[in-house]
Parts: sequence; structure tokens; C-alpha cells
Amino acid sequence: MRGKLILEDGSSYTGELLDGSAKTVGEVVFTTTMTGYQESLTDPSFCGQILTMTYPLIGNYGTAEKFMQSRRPFVRGFVIGELCDAPNNWQSEKSLIDFLTQSKVPCLYNVDTRAVTRHIRAAGSMKGVIVPDGTEPDEIAALQAEELPRDLVAMVTTPEVYIMETDQEDAPHIAALDFGVKRSILENINRLGAKITVLPAYTSAEEVLALNPDGIFLSNGPGDPQDVPEIVAEIQKMAGKKPIFGICLGHQLLALAFGAKTYKMKFGHRGGNQPVKNLRMNRVHISAQNHGYAVDPASLEGTPLVITHTNVNDDTVEGLRHTSLPIFSVQYHPEAAPGPDDNMYLFDEFWALMKGE
Repeated sequence: MRGKLILEDGSSYTGELLDGSAKTVGEVVFTTTMTGYQESLTDPSFCGQILTMTYPLIGNYGTAEKFMQSRRPFVRGFVIGELCDAPNNWQSEKSLIDFLTQSKVPCLYNVDTRAVTRHIRAAGSMKGVIVPDGTEPDEIAALQAEELPRDLVAMVTTPEVYIMETDQEDAPHIAALDFGVKRSILENINRLGAKITVLPAYTSAEEVLALNPDGIFLSNGPGDPQDVPEIVAEIQKMAGKKPIFGICLGHQLLALAFGAKTYKMKFGHRGGNQPVKNLRMNRVHISAQNHGYAVDPASLEGTPLVITHTNVNDDTVEGLRHTSLPIFSVQYHPEAAPGPDDNMYLFDEFWALMKGE
């Protein structure tokens, strides 16, 4: 069935609708990763969005349970170029077509995703709808007028506490607040030799500190950090009590907790090829990123936070450190699944803080 992606400014892109795809609405964004379509689909940070893949060949190595980054996809739609119907990889368990159908993810394929991406880069991310050809204008208008949910963190966080054990002796115990964490982040921390207690996003500071962890981890997640002031208030209560490491949304929430501000970017950073300059090491690392908001550098004046990393392409803030407390954060994903592993040293820094070094 023919279908189309219609952006809120009226621009329209045609393609083919995967059988069973429902009409949908969401913020249309793009990612430049060349692999990892399943990881992107199941990254909770894409919750509420229609994800466009810039790389044209999608589905050629199938899908597998081991690549899931959350319990299910949270995207509202998937826009791609070529949809492979005959995957070939020794790890493949099912085709991407079967995965999308079973997960009920609306998919529009055979789309000129380069044109979509170029338009979003020029005009900015915006709401869009995926509909079959022939959909009545009134129905399209009603779909476009639909209010998107604001508290996306509540939709993606774990509903209950769970623990990831380790066999390593004298392993640090980390309390991880799940704002939409990718499984690969937790798996990497656990593999490095840490016991992790994963907590729902709205766990109180008192409950976190009652665990007496060696460190607190603030995860990635979707949405505008200013939509969750209750979480910011709990982070303020934990500051100075334990070492804290924040990634992506966790980084933005830390900034808000110390009086800085955040803003919505024009089209965000989403991909596995973002160059980041480490100002302390005077080195450039290649990073994997997925965020539509950033910390306002001007708002850091008068706060106890200093910039440690910047984006080489646009000078946005990519890392912060507290001047006196064992607290630091980065805007990108050091675990990078998929993506480069330039930034695994950040976990070593977290370990050192937990040891009081």
C-alpha cells in the first residue's frame, strides 16, 4: 500500500506502508548511524518520535533478542529507504519485517530519506504523520493536532527494582536511576565488575541513599529535561552524598539541578559519528549520540559546574564536572552500542571517584 510522511509544515514524502502499519503521529527525527537499526528502534530515548534512518539499506542482517536495548520499541514510526526482506547473518533470529509487524511499529519504506533529512536539517525537527495515500484531509489534520505526551520518562522507565549481580570481589555497588536506560549501558557497567541496583525514575533520594551505594548513575532517556522537575529535585538532595555520573538526559538533569538551563536544539545529535573534544585531555573522541536538548553554556556562569567536553561541529556542551564534588556527566553514550568505543575511559573515571581517588 502506498503511503506518505507529512510534516507539519506541509512537506510530504511518499513511500510504501508495511502491511498492518497504523496511522501515526510523532516528532520526526533522523539518525546517521550506518548499523544498529534494531538498537535505535529499541532505544527508549526515541520514545514518541518517528525515526528516520539516513543509511538506505535497512534490515539486511535481521534482528535478534541480544540486540534489544529495552523491553520493546517506543518509537511511533519508522521511515527508511530499502527494507530488506531476505536478511543474511548468523545471529539473525527473525527478519526486520517480522520484528516491526510483531512490535506494531508503523513503517514507511522506499522513501527518499536523504530528502527528509536535508529538510529537517534546514527547517528543524517537527511533528509529522504517517498515513496511507488517500487519507482524507480532515483526518490528517486531526492526527496532526494530536497532543504528544510530555512525561516520556514515565513511559519508558522500569516498573520495578531489579539487581544485576557480579562475581567480582569487592565490586562497587551502583544505584542506577532508569530514565530510559539502554541495556548496553548497564551491561557494560556490570561487565566491568559492578553490582547494579536499577531503580524506577521517580525513586526518592531517601530510597536511593538508603541502599548505601558506592555511586549513583543517572541514565539516558527521552524528552525535555524540564518536563521532570520532580526528578531534578531528588538529584539536588543526592548531590554531595555519593559520587554521581550522568549520561545524556542524566547529564541535562544534573545541569538543571545545579542551576543551569537547557534548550531544544534545531535537529539534535543522533548518530554514531559525532566528534567530541575532551578539553582536559586536549583530544578528540568519536561518540555515539541521541539527544534533542542541550545545556546552555551561558547559564553555567555562577554555577559550580565547568565544561569538560564540547562538540567539534557546533560547540554544544558535551560534558560537565563539578568543581568540588565527585560529580560529572557527558551528553553522549560512552558504551556506544552500536558505535565507537573511544569513551570507555569515562567508566574508569567513575570507578576512581567511587574509590575516592
